[in-house]
Amino acid sequence: MTSGPSIIRKSGSNNRSNLELVNSLRDSFSEAKRDYAEGAHPNGNGTGNGVADGIPNGIPNGISNGNGNGIRSGTSTPPTSVELWTERDGKVLFIPRINWQAAGLREEPNQYEITVKMFLLPGTSVEQRVQYIGEALALVSKELGIQTIDLLVASFPGISFEGTCEWEADKKNANQGNLDEELATWRIFEELHNQGLAKRLGVAEFGSEKLSAFVKRASVPPVVDQINLHDCCNVPPPLKQLAAVHGIELNVHRDCTDILPPGTLRELLGSGPRGANVLADAENGGVGLQGNIVPQWVVRYMAFVRDRGVIENKGYFAGAELVEG
Repeated sequence: MTSGPSIIRKSGSNNRSNLELVNSLRDSFSEAKRDYAEGAHPNGNGTGNGVADGIPNGIPNGISNGNGNGIRSGTSTPPTSVELWTERDGKVLFIPRINWQAAGLREEPNQYEITVKMFLLPGTSVEQRVQYIGEALALVSKELGIQTIDLLVASFPGISFEGTCEWEADKKNANQGNLDEELATWRIFEELHNQGLAKRLGVAEFGSEKLSAFVKRASVPPVVDQINLHDCCNVPPPLKQLAAVHGIELNVHRDCTDILPPGTLRELLGSGPRGANVLADAENGGVGLQGNIVPQWVVRYMAFVRDRGVIENKGYFAGAELVEG
């Protein structure tokens, strides 16, 4: 990913973390500070336009990371005024500011396989998700310059695929999440499919019982199920059989289900050793935005060049709300 270093997870590690997203956000913030600090001085070498992505939230502040350019890992970040490298648009704060002129893909959209994964976070209602999904996909569409997504995957909160063996993981998974809420949210994705905006739909971490119940009640059943086999080596036979019957593709992934906890976000935007100094806290004397930061959604996008077999563009957007008090 161009906005930050790739994360290599050691074989056998028990840490399924959100390091890729966190490191990507942190590097995107640092790069924006460098570029806009250089662009602010007549003798600097920067243009002030080195960051290609940011992320908003609905109200009143948001954070993001997307597709930055020229990350210089390991270099020190000069002190830079927050106003220089962020941008406010009404009640929305983009962190970092977005250079939309640098957005878009190199080839025609039909040359790519576009995959988008929407991470729905804990504590969000179905009604809120309508807004969050719209915000997230609008940013991805603008960043990539596309109107249609080839595969749109929904990752619901509170669902995982973990256990000492595939049978245990499948059994635990059956009692996780809330099927009624998941189906109500799924209707949003089905509408996007019916409108031709998402060609195929997928889910994540659905074991055999959850997937069977979900398929029976969904108007547009998923064609992909992403499962994490970190703790067990094999796909449960019942899930494999169910997928074969319904023509569902099983994909193995290593994504973290709790991708952006509030504490992690607070650390990213706070004034700690590796913070962005956007939020006010005791360490910086109360200078900055006042309030609690609440993550709302995270979306990951990937543009895969079909004929060359390479990923040209991969990144994240994230939305959060600043709550006073």
